[in-house]
Amino acid sequence: MTKQQNLIESAAVLVLVSIMVLIGNHVGFNNNMVEALPGMGILLLLCIAGVATNMFVFKKIPSVLFVITYGVIVSLPGFPMSETVNAYVAKVHFLALTTPILAYAGVAIGKDLDTFKKSGWRIVIVSIFVMISTYIGSAAIAQSVLKFMGDI
Repeated sequence: MTKQQNLIESAAVLVLVSIMVLIGNHVGFNNNMVEALPGMGILLLLCIAGVATNMFVFKKIPSVLFVITYGVIVSLPGFPMSETVNAYVAKVHFLALTTPILAYAGVAIGKDLDTFKKSGWRIVIVSIFVMISTYIGSAAIAQSVLKFMGDI
């Protein structure tokens, strides 16, 4: 399969995910799909640009790095039309974006369930410690930031 075919395939998947996000944005958060469409289009273009950069320029660096970099650039206050971009993207709820990501993660874990089983009971203990540590770390950071901001 050529790079162009891979890009077209990736773009098609991203379009499907964008449709899922728009539906989740409407159903879960009562945001109008037509109003959220420009913001979702911007996010889609950023994702396609990141994937294309990864495929054609920097093959060793994950696409997500480029997507995040492009997103930061277009949302910076000094960037032309950043206020417009930010206003459109704000109409796409963050949790609507995470739903397809979590679904994909669930499918990926389910696909490798045999490998997970072979890891044995030790992986369960490690997972528990990682989850607890992440929770405590996140709570500590949130507590510090909220206290610093004077909200608590």
